[in-house]
Parts: sequence; C-alpha cells; structure tokens
Amino acid sequence: MAPTRLIIIDDHDAVREALGTRLRAAAGVEVVGCTACWKTGLREAVKLKPDVVLLETKRADGHGLDALRCLTEQCPSTSVVVLTSYPDAEEQTEARRVGAVRYILKDIDTPQLVREIRASLRPQAMI
Repeated sequence: MAPTRLIIIDDHDAVREALGTRLRAAAGVEVVGCTACWKTGLREAVKLKPDVVLLETKRADGHGLDALRCLTEQCPSTSVVVLTSYPDAEEQTEARRVGAVRYILKDIDTPQLVREIRASLRPQAMI
C-alpha cells in the first residue's frame, strides 16, 4: 500500500514541528506539507491533493472552522482530521457537520495517530 500523503496545518510552531518530526519517521506516512497558515495549507492541499490534512481548529486567528470548511469544500477527496489540544463538544459537532472525518486530541501517541490517519482515508484514496 502506498504511503498516506499528509499536510499538517497548525499555528503552534513547536507542536507543528514535533508532529512533522514524528510523522516523517513513521512508516506508511509521507508528510508533503507543513504550515502554520491555513490559507497556505489550503493552497498546498488544492495543489498537492494529499490523502489527509491534519488541522488544528483552535487557532490564534479564530478561523479554524473556516479553514475546515474551505478544505472540505475545495478538496473533497481529501480527508480532514481535526487534531486539537483539548476537547470542545460544540466544536466537535460543528467540525463533523462541515466534514471532518475525525476529531482527536494531540496527546495521542504516534502509533495510534498513524492508525487514526490511515483509518480516516476516503475510499478513493486507498486505491
């Protein structure tokens, strides 16, 4: 099976860099983009057509759900996984409503995160 192509969008520098390091070392995952700016991440997703985008919705700019909405509208074959710092029931409900396929917390270990990423793949991405 081909590696899962992934973009990370998180405005917390240390977290984004740690996620990138963890996932680049993981078997079965290819990090093709990593950015703080959701608009840059959206442009990369449209251009690169990753299998999965990991998106932090609790952003300093307050546009996390807007980013999610744009990603799901403009990249319908890409699975968007919300990877967030702490649970928020209202945000989780809204994230699922606008197209997030998973809503998981950042305290997840790397093997489980890779399993969640693989499990989030849309059927056409698994071909």
